[in-house]
Amino acid sequence: MADQLPITFQEFVKLPELGVDVNNISFNTLTLQSNKFICIREKTAQREQVCVVDLEDTSKTFRRQITADSAIMNPENKIIALKAERQLQVFNLELKAKVKSCMMTEDVKFWRWITPFDIALVTETSVFHWSIEGTSSPVKQFDRHASLNGTQIISYTTNPKMNWMALIGISAPQGRIVGSMQLYNKDRGASQPIEAHAAEFSEIHLEGAPQPTQVFAFASRGANGSKMHVVEIDHVEGNPTFAKRSAEIMFPPEAVNDFPVAMQAGPKYEVVYMVTKFGFIHVYDLESGACIFTNRISGDTVFVTTRHENGIIAVNRKGQVLSVCINDETVIPYILQHSGNVELAFRMASRANLPGADQLYVQRFQQLMNQGQFNDAAKMAANSPRGMLRTENTINQLKHLQSAPGQLSPILQYFATILEKGELNRHESIELARPVLASNRKALLEKWLKEDKLECSEELGDIVHPHDATLALSVYLRANVPAKVVLCFAQSGQFDKIVLYCKKVGYTPDWVQLLMQISKVDGEKACDFALSLVKEDPPLITPDQVVGVFTSQNLVQQTTRFLLDALKENKESEAHLQTKLLEQNLLNAPQVADAILGNNMFTHFDRPYIAQLAEKAGLYQRALELYDNLSDIKRVAVHTEVLNADWLINYFGNLSVSDSLAVLRQMMEHNLAQNLQVVVQIATKYSELLGPQNIIELFEDMRCNEGLYYYLGSVVNVTEDSAVVFKYIQAAVGTGQLKEVERIVRDNNHYDAEKVKNYLKEAMLPDQLPLIIVCDRFDYVHDLVLYLYSNGMAKYIEVYVQQVNSSRLPQVVGALLDVDCDESIVKSLISSTPTQFSISDLVNEIEKRNRLKILHRWLEAKASEGMQDTGLYNALAKIYIDSNYEPERFLSSNKMYDPRVVGAYSEKRDPNLAYLAYSQGECDDELLRLTSDNGMFKQQARYLIKRRDLGLWTKALAGDEQHPLNQSHRRQLVDQIVSYALPEAEDPEEVSVCVKAFMAANMPQELIELLERIILEPTPFSNNNNLQNLLILTAVKVEPTRVADYISRLSNFDAPDIAEICVNNELYEEAFNIYKRFEVNVDAIGVLIDYVGSLDRAYEYAERCDQPDVWSRLAKAQLGGLRIKEAIDSYIRANDAANYAEVIDVATHAGKFDDLVRFLLMARKKVREPTIESELLFAYAKTERLADLEDMLHGPNIAQVQKVGDRCYDEGLFEAARLLFQSVSNWSRLASTLVRLGDYQAAVDCGRKANSTLVWKDVHAACIAEQEFRLAQMCGLHLIVHAEELEPLIRLYETNGHVDELCTLLENGLALERAHMGMFTELAILYCKYRPEQIMDHLKLYWSRINIPKVIRACEAAHLWPELVFLYVHYDEFDNAAQTIIAHSADAWEHASFKDIIVKVSNVELYYKALRFYLNEQPMLLNDLLNVMMARVDHTRVVSMFLKSDNIPLIKKYLVAAQSTNNKAVNEAYNDLLIEEEDYVGLRESIDAHDNFDGIGLAQRLEKHDLLEFRRIAAHLYNQAKRWRQSLTLSKKDKLYKDAMTTARVSGSVEIAEDLLRYFVESGNPACFSACLLSCYDLVRSDVVMELAWRHGLANEAMPYFINLVREYQGKVDTLATEVSELKIKVEKNNSAGGVQQMNTGPNQLLGPAGVNGRLLIGHSGSPAPAAAPMQPMPQQNGAQPMQAFTPGLGSTHGSTPSMGGL
Repeated sequence: MADQLPITFQEFVKLPELGVDVNNISFNTLTLQSNKFICIREKTAQREQVCVVDLEDTSKTFRRQITADSAIMNPENKIIALKAERQLQVFNLELKAKVKSCMMTEDVKFWRWITPFDIALVTETSVFHWSIEGTSSPVKQFDRHASLNGTQIISYTTNPKMNWMALIGISAPQGRIVGSMQLYNKDRGASQPIEAHAAEFSEIHLEGAPQPTQVFAFASRGANGSKMHVVEIDHVEGNPTFAKRSAEIMFPPEAVNDFPVAMQAGPKYEVVYMVTKFGFIHVYDLESGACIFTNRISGDTVFVTTRHENGIIAVNRKGQVLSVCINDETVIPYILQHSGNVELAFRMASRANLPGADQLYVQRFQQLMNQGQFNDAAKMAANSPRGMLRTENTINQLKHLQSAPGQLSPILQYFATILEKGELNRHESIELARPVLASNRKALLEKWLKEDKLECSEELGDIVHPHDATLALSVYLRANVPAKVVLCFAQSGQFDKIVLYCKKVGYTPDWVQLLMQISKVDGEKACDFALSLVKEDPPLITPDQVVGVFTSQNLVQQTTRFLLDALKENKESEAHLQTKLLEQNLLNAPQVADAILGNNMFTHFDRPYIAQLAEKAGLYQRALELYDNLSDIKRVAVHTEVLNADWLINYFGNLSVSDSLAVLRQMMEHNLAQNLQVVVQIATKYSELLGPQNIIELFEDMRCNEGLYYYLGSVVNVTEDSAVVFKYIQAAVGTGQLKEVERIVRDNNHYDAEKVKNYLKEAMLPDQLPLIIVCDRFDYVHDLVLYLYSNGMAKYIEVYVQQVNSSRLPQVVGALLDVDCDESIVKSLISSTPTQFSISDLVNEIEKRNRLKILHRWLEAKASEGMQDTGLYNALAKIYIDSNYEPERFLSSNKMYDPRVVGAYSEKRDPNLAYLAYSQGECDDELLRLTSDNGMFKQQARYLIKRRDLGLWTKALAGDEQHPLNQSHRRQLVDQIVSYALPEAEDPEEVSVCVKAFMAANMPQELIELLERIILEPTPFSNNNNLQNLLILTAVKVEPTRVADYISRLSNFDAPDIAEICVNNELYEEAFNIYKRFEVNVDAIGVLIDYVGSLDRAYEYAERCDQPDVWSRLAKAQLGGLRIKEAIDSYIRANDAANYAEVIDVATHAGKFDDLVRFLLMARKKVREPTIESELLFAYAKTERLADLEDMLHGPNIAQVQKVGDRCYDEGLFEAARLLFQSVSNWSRLASTLVRLGDYQAAVDCGRKANSTLVWKDVHAACIAEQEFRLAQMCGLHLIVHAEELEPLIRLYETNGHVDELCTLLENGLALERAHMGMFTELAILYCKYRPEQIMDHLKLYWSRINIPKVIRACEAAHLWPELVFLYVHYDEFDNAAQTIIAHSADAWEHASFKDIIVKVSNVELYYKALRFYLNEQPMLLNDLLNVMMARVDHTRVVSMFLKSDNIPLIKKYLVAAQSTNNKAVNEAYNDLLIEEEDYVGLRESIDAHDNFDGIGLAQRLEKHDLLEFRRIAAHLYNQAKRWRQSLTLSKKDKLYKDAMTTARVSGSVEIAEDLLRYFVESGNPACFSACLLSCYDLVRSDVVMELAWRHGLANEAMPYFINLVREYQGKVDTLATEVSELKIKVEKNNSAGGVQQMNTGPNQLLGPAGVNGRLLIGHSGSPAPAAAPMQPMPQQNGAQPMQAFTPGLGSTHGSTPSMGGL
């Protein structure tokens, strides 16, 4: 205990191991604002950066290239505050955003975070607080005191309310470090200067104080001594006054110049930690000011600290990050042992709940109890650390104590103290609840429960339950007593919460019993509860169980409701429940069953059984729905008086045809009058399904004619069966329903007309109208007329045509004429019939019989009446033609006839009449055919010209399918047109159509002939423009030689169009003459240029015309012919710059820049276009007229200078490009140009202005090529920050062999703010290739910023094995690391690191590979390696490996350590090793401690061993295997008689013990015989001993045994006599009190009047009677084991070995 310190000391990290230079670890460069981050400003010659160390995970350490005077990290978040001179900025590193900034008016000398949102700023004169929230500026808190002038500010702290502030600085006057502190109170606005080096605000809890006391601690080392002071601030009314505490600070002799540098409070322990400059830690108790501990924690200067949980964390000059905190387990014992300050230990243990003062508390508690200070004792027990005195025993002591008048009782004081500061435990809660509930103060209990002041338990709930079930439920819930919770829920009706609660806590109650209890209380809620149980997944109760519960309670309604919901999925497995549901309701509530069945919810119940129940209940409809048997259906279906007719009709849709017919027959047989209507309705609805023939046969069999008629009447209108309709007609005729017959034959479309007609003819009906209707509908008019005429029913013929259907008159007349009816009758019939018939049909019928003349007068009469029927006038025309009665007049004047009909009728009779009819009707096809067939071409020509129809012309001239072309006919037609028809025409349209027709018919020769006749000869159309154009165009196509003649003779044609057509037809001279004649000069020269191809003729023509347009046209042609100079001259003469683009293009390609300059100067005057001016600049550049170029650049211009400059650059005109780029300030292109000109310094300057990656790349490459490495590095630094440019840059350097310069470039680039992973990675790869000695240092510094896989490949290629292992480890590829070490052990192996790596590999095989590696190369370190791999390797496999190689001795230490696993292979290998080493002691210990090995095999090996001790071990092994005789044999053989006796005793076998006795007797060893009797006392039988002693004269040797035996039995007899006497006395007492009767017959009597073994186990349930003392074995002397009682009738009992004191 003396060696244990009261503090816990921990080293978090060593900053140099994280790559932090020791030179950067100082008060000015390192800040520690909390226990989360350390912030270090790193500054080297190359770069400045800030390193942030995450103390929670140092692997997350990161660096940022930041230049600042100071940097501090936020205490909680990744927010950094930076100070550069007077500029302050705050950045959020995670969001990469600026949070806030400000500019101070004076220098900030010291600053720190005082909260996560506030920064304290200390200037030369004042102290400010600056919030990073909002937009506020720093707020001044107070002015610095004069005493702080000239000091270095080292600390600033505030209390939590920030109304007290302490600013501390140090100075060194006269060589002594003096601390100056300014304490400022914001409420008073007052400051106090104090000499102090360190200070801290905190709070303590004084005894009896309702609130914490705020204190201020500060320490100083002055000229007169060193002290630590604690004073109270902000005194709280009601708290006791805290007296100032002061304590001497002790400094050791070696720390003469030491002084405090920081103080941090530990609120939990109410201590303050003080750290001195020389690394000493002082721990003081704030309340008493006592020093608890002082020791040195650092050998180097500690310059910064902060709070760490309830301790302190600090950093020293060497970069060690150290923390100190109170050790809960050791601080109290340390105080008691070293300082003896019992009061301090007592208070500290109490307030911090620390162990170590338990005995002290117990003693003081007992002391207070003994002194009668019960309330103080109660308070002490309540405040005891870890509740050590809060036990049931303490409660029992306190609750029986009485309180002084006017004071709380000790027990209540006890409870009040605990409730004030915490919560009661289980026993306390129960004890407090009883009196509270007894006094009816349940509200207090509820309040404590809400405040979690009570520890809930089942016992507490049981106490509360009788008073308030709801409150008890709350207790049970908190105590997690599911059974009681469920019961409370059930009792309070909260059934919906039961399942949710059980699922939440994983409790499974007896759901059936619970449901039974609920159903007895409320059936409806029980139903809801049951449904909720069934709906769970999986169900908590089966529907069968629920039904069983509800049925037992006769809850039919609830059963129904439950099953309706539970069975809604209609599963087949629930068929029995569906049957049960329907059965219950059919027996008790048929209406409900009817509704259930009506909803078709279930389909799997017992249908026959339910159907029977439904029938008995009078639910015939439901019974029919369920019955499948025909006899059942027939029995029920006859009850139509109670069945719904509509339903019954629909029901038959479910029956088969045969069943339906059978049921219908049954219904008719049962009651025909009652059921006939329903039967007819059923037969009607299912007529198609049942078959009309079957239904008809059914009615006929039942002799039900009325039913048959009604059935057929209902289906006849919808059936398509002709037989059914015929049957209905027969039935209607048979019943005299002629009107119905008439209706059917008129409206129905599905009867056999022939069959009906014949039937009606045979029926000889009194009214022939049905027959007339049939014959009229189905066109049996001829048969009808013959039937009526032959049977003397002519009047019905008149009725037919006059009343029924007048349109049938033509057929009737034809039929009458066929039977030679008199013409007068026919004429009379025609005259009397309304003209609603077709006259054409009538004429056709009569014309077919050559009797047309009989209609002459009738037709003329109709015509005179004004009838306009075409057939009428066709008939008259035919009559006039046949009779030659002025047909031409009729045909010419009448427009009512059909020309085609009449013309066709006239063709064979007179073609001229036919031509007249066709022409009148414009029947073109018929007329063409007629005139062609009859040679009437003159009429045809005149008709064509008059018609003016191109389509008709086409048929006549070209022919078609109806009129094939006949060349002779066409020639005759053309001749007639040219000679007669066209000259007669006066309408221009007729001529135009004719010409178009000739053109469309592709008849150019005939067309020329026609046009010459019209144009060249005097006609009205000679000067027609269109015809002249047509003549020339036709000649162009057909007779090109005649075109020139026509052009000269004609003047009214369209010259431009004709000329263009001539050009298109290669008549270039004719076209040129046309243009020239009409002075279209541009087109004329165009013909010469484009078609004649003579530029010389064109130039002469242009000279003659001398027009700008002509010169422009010529210039374009010359340009196309690459006559560039002539073209430019022509353009200049035309003063035309429109085609400047083409001129520029052609001249540029031809290199004619001098001529181009002339053109562009002209063009620039005409057109202000950027292209012109741009090309002029380029032309100047190409002609090296740089002066003109520069003049133009200096003057106003709209040239695209940038593009011209690019062209010049691409063409190699770098001087011109330089001027151009310089004029537009294009630094990037200018830089590239200067590179080409060799001016590298100027190029770099331009590149800096351009700041473009491409420019830097270009300039950089040029500098490399010229080996201007200084300039190249300046460029390269701008390139390497772009990851995509890094690889080409490296390739460039490597290709040129400039590796050193490349490494220097990358090294300098690492300090850049934009340094990226690729830079670190590529530098590492370069080190691998060219500087392997530097790679390891680089990796250690920057391994977190490199692409490890890529560098791994580089290290492998370079065979850098230690570096490769390092990378594998940091990439968490421990398997590869281990394999690399094994494969390249000469370079990469290091024992400590290999141990660290091997335990982290994931491939188990590597463990054994590592073992083989160590076996081969480092065998002496095998045990050390196995020690770290102990928990990971398979011990059996390890042992097997080393057994095969015969190297087991090498791993002896491992075997010893691995024996704790009790592995068989390990045990056997270690045992074999011990045998080999002849270490029998170790072997005995091994086999006793570890039993997993082949004991028999080992024993068999050892029993033959040369050493006696090993043979003893063999006997011991046989004992363990319970092979007693083998062990005895071995012991006897080696004469190890003590071992043999031990074996016999341990075996517990009487036979073995007695055999050993006999062996000793037979071998003549009386001493061993006597010793064996004592050793095997419990086993040997006394009679056997007596016999052997008597027979072999060993009475003396056996006498000790017999003495002990007699003493044992004498003691047992005495004890038994005593017990019997006591029992007798007690029985007599009980008899006198009447207790004997009760004891013998009471309910608690067990196993007879004497209990078990003569002892009464349980007395009367009232006041238990004293039972007889149980018989105990007789106590033996010297602590020997007692012997068992002697049992009469047996030789002896076998007890324990007697002690030697009995001899």
